[in-house]
Amino acid sequence: MGILDRFRLDGQVAIVTGASSGLGVAFAKGLAEAGADVVLAARRADRLEETAALVRDAGRRALVVRADVAQPDACREVARAAAGFGKVGVLVNNAGVASAVPASRETPEQFRRVIDVNLNGAYWMAQAVAAVMTDGGSIINVSSVLGIVSGGLPQAAYSASKAGVLGLTRDLAQQWTGRKGIRVNALAPGYFASEMTDQYPEGYLDSHIARLPMGRVGDPEELAAAVVFLASAAGGYTTGATFVVDGGATIGG
Repeated sequence: MGILDRFRLDGQVAIVTGASSGLGVAFAKGLAEAGADVVLAARRADRLEETAALVRDAGRRALVVRADVAQPDACREVARAAAGFGKVGVLVNNAGVASAVPASRETPEQFRRVIDVNLNGAYWMAQAVAAVMTDGGSIINVSSVLGIVSGGLPQAAYSASKAGVLGLTRDLAQQWTGRKGIRVNALAPGYFASEMTDQYPEGYLDSHIARLPMGRVGDPEELAAAVVFLASAAGGYTTGATFVVDGGATIGG
C-alpha cells in the first residue's frame, strides 16, 4: 500500500453527526473525497440536504437522517440506517451545542442540555455505532481546546463537556481497540469559523488570534484532513489520543 493509499476510505460508510453546518460539512466533504459514502445526521434535516449535495458532487453516496444525539433511540436509528447503507467503518461525533453563561447564573437545565448533547450524545452514538462496526473501525470524538485550556469566557458547561469527551475517548479506546478493533480518538480544534464563533462577543476572536503563533483562524479543510487521517489506515496505529489542531492555542502566548 502506497503512502497516499493509506488515506483512502473506499468501500466504507462514514457517519458524521452535526453535519448540517460548519465543521460537520467540511468533515463530510473530506470523507467523501477520500472515498467514503457518508451518512449525515443532525436535527436540521433541510440543511443536511445541502451537505448531501457536496458528498454527491464528490462522487459518493449520501444518506440523510434527522436525529437529536441527546436521544439514545435516535442514535440507534442512525446506526441502523448506516448499517443498511453499507459497511460502517467511521463515526465522527461532531454534534455539539455551546453556551456562555456565568456559572453563578447558569440553570440546571442550561448545563444539562450542553452535557446531554456534547458528552452524553457522543457516548450514545459511540455505543450504537460500535454495535454495527462488524469489522472494526474508527470513532473520532470532536472535543475542543476549551476542554484543555480556558478560553476566557464563562463556558463551564461547554468546557466540562469537552473535557469529558477526552476522558470518554481514552476509556472507549482501552475497551474497544483490542477487543473490537475499533480505534477511538479525539480531535481538539482551536478557532475555526463556525456557528459557535459567530456568537462570540465583538472583538473576542480577534484578540485571541493576535496571540496565536499561527496568527489566524483555522481553515476547515485543515481539520477535515486530520479527520481523514484518524479515520483511515494512515492513522492505523493511533488510538486513545487527543489530536490537537489549534494553531498553537494550547501552548499559550
